[in-house]
Formats: sequence, structure tokens, C-alpha cells
Amino acid sequence: MLILDCKKEKDLVKAISIIKEGGILIFPTDTIYGIGCDPYNEQAVKNIFKVKKREQGKPLPILTHNIELAKKLINLGEKGNKLAESFWPGPLTIVGELIDYNLPKIVTSGKKSLAVRIPNNTCILKILKDCDFIVGTSANISNENACISAQQVLASDLKEYDALLISQDKILNNNLTASTIIDVTQNSIFTIREGRIKNKDIYQILNR
Repeated sequence: MLILDCKKEKDLVKAISIIKEGGILIFPTDTIYGIGCDPYNEQAVKNIFKVKKREQGKPLPILTHNIELAKKLINLGEKGNKLAESFWPGPLTIVGELIDYNLPKIVTSGKKSLAVRIPNNTCILKILKDCDFIVGTSANISNENACISAQQVLASDLKEYDALLISQDKILNNNLTASTIIDVTQNSIFTIREGRIKNKDIYQILNR
């Protein structure tokens, strides 16, 4: 297992190569530390489930770096697009109707929807600008607390990942609440999880 530094260009290059070669990377975001891989590499995705001891049947979210790429994965619709333009990059995860059926079914658990987010973290955005898409689930053993620092990752029971990408930057607003998850697959908006972005902020944008 490698420890890589966000501030070192050669370490970012190494992190990108790990993703592209089917490896597992743990990385900082603007909320919590994430663990991910190339979502189109089925074996790599299976390894995510193994590392997290996560039961299959639970879909995984995907991170990307711009709205146009997100639209290649899901149908944002009018409301989702409005929210994306207002809150991305940031702590909002949008679940939309799946468009890209080239994704392995293990990512979506065979569902016709997918959760997508653009994180507001310079380090992971640099990786995403080269990789386009990364599985971005929380860095923890399933049903345990998510890690909010590199130190917590190292002290956790997470094993068999390829590299930990560390950052000394403070988490955005120093607020460690997880992202808000909004479902836009139907005509109405449904809040799956209210996190850092509150429902009142969501509806304030939608009612403009």
C-alpha cells in the first residue's frame, strides 16, 4: 500500500495510473474520505466491495468533474440540472435515470438509476480531470463510521487497497457532514439523505 501526497505532481500521476490500471485508491473529498476505482472495470468494482466488506446489491455512486460528463451517465432533467448548476462542485449527490448502460451492473445493482456527484476538492478533481469517472463511496468498512482524515483511514480496518492519497487541506467549511442525496428520477424531488445542503436550500433554488 502506497501513501501519496496531493501536493506532489508525481504522486498525482501515480494515483491516476492506479485507477487506470484497475487499482483501488482512497482519496480526500470535500466531505469525507472516499474509496474508488474505475467504474467500468468490473473486477476493480468487485474489489471495492471486498475491501469495504460491503454486501453486493448496494449501488455505488460515481464522481466526475463537470456537468456535461455527468449528463453522459444520468438524465438530470430540468430540476436536476438546476441543482447541479447551483451546487456543483459541492456536497450534493444527484440520483438520476441511468443513461450509460455500459457500466457494469454491479455498480448500479441492476437498477435504472445512478448517484453522481462533482466534489469540491482540488486534489480529487485533478484525478478526475484525467480519469473522468471514479467510483466514490465512503472510505470505511460497511456500517462503520466514515473516515474524515488520513489518520483515521490508516487506523481503520480497511486493507488491501493500493494507495492512500492524503491532503493537508481542511475539509470544506470544516464541516464534516456527508453530502445531501437528492433523487430526480421522478417528476418530483425526493430527499434520500439531508446532509450539508439543507432541504430549504434545495427548494429555494428550485423555486427561483
